[in-house]
Amino acid sequence: MAGETGSYDALKLENQVCFPLYACAKELVRQYGPYLKDLNLTYTQYIVMMVLWEKETVSSRELAACLHLDYGTLTPVLKRLEQAGYLTRARTKEDERLLTLTLTEKGKALKTSAVAIPPAIAACMGLTMEEFGMLYQLTYKALKHMEERNVEGGKNNVCV
Repeated sequence: MAGETGSYDALKLENQVCFPLYACAKELVRQYGPYLKDLNLTYTQYIVMMVLWEKETVSSRELAACLHLDYGTLTPVLKRLEQAGYLTRARTKEDERLLTLTLTEKGKALKTSAVAIPPAIAACMGLTMEEFGMLYQLTYKALKHMEERNVEGGKNNVCV
């Protein structure tokens, strides 16, 4: 078995890029917790609100694509945000399966309370601005490449 150790090095957790990305993402969302609790939002609700703060009106299809989430995940989130008075949902006339999401005045007002969150989270990460930019670029580069492979097909839409 000792001779086989080298061939199994790729299976060691310490040699995986997926694990620190997973653990970091999990910890990052945890760091958001106290800030989002003050706003009475979950992380998923927060990222929905960030899109709406930027665009004010968006289709459910555009929102799902922007957040890399499926409708099954978004539907209960959108219902709760609507119940809280932060957005309205309306069926489109062209396609009744689609919703148009519109930010309300109450949703706009929440933006003022949320503006301090990004710098606070950035400070938690302990990265220089240059490192932060590199991490951002590399993460999106990897995401884009994997998504392009999914569009092209392949064995169950995964890398092989």
